[in-house]
Amino acid sequence: MADLLVLEGIEKRFGGIHALKNVSLRIPENCIYGLIGPNGAGKTTLFNVITGLYEADSGLRMFRGKALPLTLKPHEILQRGIARTFQNIRLFNEMTALENIMVARHSKSKAGVLGAIFRTAGVRAEEQSIRERSEQLLEYVGMAGKGDRIARTLSYGDQRRLEIARALAAEPALLTLDEPAAGMNPTETADLAKLIQRIRTDRTNVLLIEHDVKLVMGLCDRVAVLDFGQVIAEGTPSEIQANPKVIEAYLGGGE
Repeated sequence: MADLLVLEGIEKRFGGIHALKNVSLRIPENCIYGLIGPNGAGKTTLFNVITGLYEADSGLRMFRGKALPLTLKPHEILQRGIARTFQNIRLFNEMTALENIMVARHSKSKAGVLGAIFRTAGVRAEEQSIRERSEQLLEYVGMAGKGDRIARTLSYGDQRRLEIARALAAEPALLTLDEPAAGMNPTETADLAKLIQRIRTDRTNVLLIEHDVKLVMGLCDRVAVLDFGQVIAEGTPSEIQANPKVIEAYLGGGE
């Protein structure tokens, strides 16, 4: 199976804190890949390095066989096919659900400045296409008929789904989800699992951080475990569940 994302020897320090220590991972194509570990293990720091919010101090980052220089900014990472959601929901709260997706969909727009000013026929057609695709994405994540709702008035579960739809609007090859089930009730979590499975079936790879170990073990093809900024285990869910280091550092800790 070909590698989608490769990390080799990733290091990240914040002053005297060694947040990531020689982190190496290989995430294959056609995969839901989980990243777990205790609080403070470095999971979100690693996500931020992958998606360009943080610049690693050293190491190698490859995506689909091509180098991703450590100096790339988040929008440049997005252009190369990696999109993300955040642990703390980041929507445009005063926009409608549909407008939130349309804003993200404009990253695929081909209209230039003059076209936007003069509202050419091509620009109008593209705007209509963006609207239609955004409506399709709302339906895809289970929010059909809610496009006119102001984002801040949506339920917590719908806000999570909307953030996923917005990330999918950029047509990523890899969707990275930072604790997507946080704050969800069991029914919402079950619906989220079905959505993530559907996303992978539709040929978008998924990398997720998640504290809900049951969700990770039931959903992911492979799982990596971080502890104190280091990868202490990597393998299938059954291998991870049986790993003594994982049981000691994470699963046995009741988290």
